[in-house]
Amino acid sequence: MGAMFFRKKREEPGHHLPLGQRAVPSILRWGIDHPGIVCDLPEIDRAKWRLVVEGEVENPLSLDWGALLSLPQVTSVSDFHCVEGWSVLDQRWEGVRFSVLMAAAKLRPTAKYAWFKCADGYTTSLPLVELKGEDVILAHRLNGEELPQPLGGPLRLMVPQKYAYKSPMWLTGITLTAKDAFGYWERGYYSNTADVWKNDRFRTS
Repeated sequence: MGAMFFRKKREEPGHHLPLGQRAVPSILRWGIDHPGIVCDLPEIDRAKWRLVVEGEVENPLSLDWGALLSLPQVTSVSDFHCVEGWSVLDQRWEGVRFSVLMAAAKLRPTAKYAWFKCADGYTTSLPLVELKGEDVILAHRLNGEELPQPLGGPLRLMVPQKYAYKSPMWLTGITLTAKDAFGYWERGYYSNTADVWKNDRFRTS
């Protein structure tokens, strides 16, 4: 099945970067290129990997790698914005549109939020209304190559209009809920809305 290609227009014509961001040549690898951060990356065997979709859905899913690749694949070119103040422009992501996965799971009317769980224990959440865009994808390839482990491989969410902590890496589970909940960073430090075009970085309450 052929991939669809599209480019998301930037929110502010004439402004290549959101306020407070600077361009860098490539996405920093977690635990490798971040100064002062030393961590063990999760070891994930694709033969054993599963993506579980549950909660407020009529058709819970447990996808293995082959089932993920059997879904319609798309390509999206978008910018990657880290809350630390750096951005990487025009990254070519390939994967499954989030809305396609939700259609397969058959959302109940009570589903309003998505809670994301990752192999390293990381969590975050987003309102479903902010996950409907064509550029919101579950990505397993980046710039023509398989998504490497230090960038979230084998699978990460990509939400270009949010700071990258809302694009969780090493994704293993999505729970649809009626109510929102704070994830790892949102509980103490960063904003729950994370809008890059409003410079909305830090939690204020």
